[in-house]
Amino acid sequence: MGLGRLMVTLKSKIRSLKIMKKPDYDKVEKSESMRMEIRSRKARKLIEETLKVADSPKSKAFAF
Repeated sequence: MGLGRLMVTLKSKIRSLKIMKKPDYDKVEKSESMRMEIRSRKARKLIEETLKVADSPKSKAFAF
């Protein structure tokens, strides 16, 4: 019984250390140009997926 309790205590301490670990880098603020690039990538991906579905002979068109 004593060994089991020791293992539970050690596991909980290890988990608490992992949670409290801080990242080793500074967070970079996104500029407006970075936001525009992200939006345009998402838009291109959405257009690509839509065209793929529309060109597929097996699938039906979306009913919006």
